[in-house]
Order: sequence, then structure tokens, then C-alpha cells
Amino acid sequence: MSRARTAGMIGLASALLALSLHAPATAADQARLGDVQQAIKNLAKADGVVGAIGELYVDGKRKGQGSAGTRLLGGKGGRIPPASRYRVGSQTKLMTATVVLQLVKEGKLSLDDKLADVLPQVAQQDLVERASEITLQQLLRHSSGVPDFFASGKFDDSFDFTTYYSPIDLVKASRKVSRTGEPGAGFAYSNTNYVLLGLIVEEATGRSLSAELNRRLFRPLGMKHTYLTTKPPQGIKGPHGHGYYPDDKGRPRDIDQQNASFGGAAGGVVSTSRDLGVFYRALNQGRLLPSDLQRAAGQPRPDLCGGTVAAAAGSGPGFLAVTYTSSDGRLQFAVSTTLKIDNQQAMPVNDAMNKAAEAVLCPS
Repeated sequence: MSRARTAGMIGLASALLALSLHAPATAADQARLGDVQQAIKNLAKADGVVGAIGELYVDGKRKGQGSAGTRLLGGKGGRIPPASRYRVGSQTKLMTATVVLQLVKEGKLSLDDKLADVLPQVAQQDLVERASEITLQQLLRHSSGVPDFFASGKFDDSFDFTTYYSPIDLVKASRKVSRTGEPGAGFAYSNTNYVLLGLIVEEATGRSLSAELNRRLFRPLGMKHTYLTTKPPQGIKGPHGHGYYPDDKGRPRDIDQQNASFGGAAGGVVSTSRDLGVFYRALNQGRLLPSDLQRAAGQPRPDLCGGTVAAAAGSGPGFLAVTYTSSDGRLQFAVSTTLKIDNQQAMPVNDAMNKAAEAVLCPS
């Protein structure tokens, strides 16, 4: 299993949680919030972490921030600015899903639409097997059976920084991989589902996915520091932490300039803790989608702070980012770590991030 796919599975399972939170945070909960800087300091001690940042927001106001570790490997570069930009990975999927579901609300798409009807080229060119049976709902929920393009073995998501692959190139690569199951049969994570959803947005609107994210989410919500990377090698604007990945000799290599081809609708957004807080607050408070369409993307239960807080995660080579949100959208704790290890070894970092969130959001 590829690194990107493993990371995406974590991201999807967590990202969908943000759509189904319960038990709103109370004023008493807010009075017991923990020390953000101390939580981030403890997080940065986890093996494989180069640097970590986090910010806590209550009703859109910053109530704490922290930074620990360093911006560059080996204790160099000083601390990462807590408000700096970072890659959000599979949290992008929730943004793409929101745009798709807004188009459903507007009557431009339907959850029952077949892939072959809304994106005819995939059927005409035989790019997706059984395209006439796969629905929009199945793509959103990863139950389409369409395999992940990373499983083709054609792509190096760690060290190929410059080769441009179009979304159609990625879909074509997935066609050479066996299906994961029958359409609608069950969950099987695949980045290709969201590559296809990004193409569907462009087909339905006549505009790029980047333009639609800007028009529907980033500009209206005031997410001034958020953008979708589109061309390789596209880096992160402004001072930020660098991620590293071990080469074939085990030496950590700077991979700050990543290939935007592999992100896109599935994982290409760069943002900040503040902007992510704005997005999740608007989503959970019903300002982006009605409740029935929020449920259309899936309803896993939250599992932090006694079931009152959910985590939306995204990762890739050199980073892991998680946003923790309360049910009513009043509380957000957004955390980013830069890494120097293989993502398949990063589960202890994920656990340390959850511990940091519990120390801040539910210290008692």
C-alpha cells in the first residue's frame, strides 16, 4: 500500500467525522480548556517530528497558540510561526465534497447521477470500469470500487517533484488496477474517487476546481491564506515548516517542494489553522450545506472528549495535519506536524496529536 494511500485512509476516516458531531460544547467546557503551548511542546517530543504548531479558536477568536521543534531539520531555522501555512492533505476532500454537495443543492447535480452521465469521457474512453453504474454518492463515500491510482505503482509521490500529471492521467493509471469491489458494496478508500469528483465539478460549472473553491468557500469565508496547489513543484507561501522523507539509504531528504499533481481535489489545499477553523465552524453551523446534504457524505461518530469532538486529518510525505472540532462549530484546535519519517511509521505521531487535543479541549 502506498504512503499516500495509507495517509489518505486516515484522512478520510477522520474528515468524515466532521459531518456528524454531537453534544455541543458549553461555556463550562470552554472554561476548562488546556494550555496550547504545553500541548504542542509535548507533541513535538514524539519520534519523527521535526516541528509542530497549533492554534485554538473559540467562536472564531484565537484563545491560544503554540510552536515547538524547529522549522528545519537538525534544530535549524528557529520555530515555525504558529499562524503559518501548511499542507492539509485529505482535509481537502471535505472541501471538494462541500462544493459537490452545493451543486447538488442547486440542482446542477444529483447524488444518484451516474458517472458516465456527468463525466462522459470516462465511459467513452473506457477510463473507469462500470462508469454507467457508479453514482455520485458512491464516489463521495468511497464505495464506488474505483481503485486508487497510487496502486498502479506508476507514481513516486515522495521524490518526483516536477513531472506534471493531469487528473485524467491519474484516472487512466487507476484503470490498470483491479477494482476493489462492486459499486455500492462497501467502503474502499481511493484518491481516484475525489480526482473524479474534481473533474465533475469542472464539467458541471465550466470553471476549474481551484476557481470554484475560491468562489464558493475561500473568498466568502474570508480564508485569505488558503489556496489549492495546481502545478508542480508548488511550495508553501511564506515562512513555514519543512517536511522530510527518508531516501533509499534511510537519509531524511527535504521534500518541501511537492508535486501538486498528486493532490488536487483529493489533497492539494494549503491553509492555516485560522482559515481551517473558519471552514469547519461554517460547515458545522450549517452555513455551507443543509443537514441532509452534510449527512450524504457519511456519518462516522466522533471519538474524542467523550464523543463531543471529531478529528479531520490529512497527511502525506513529510507532514500530518489534524483539525479538531466541536459539534456546534464553536471550538477548533488545528494542529500541523512536519516529519522526518516514513508516513507508515507515523501512527505514534497521530496518537500524540490526539493526546495534545485532549489536553487542550478536554483536560479534565
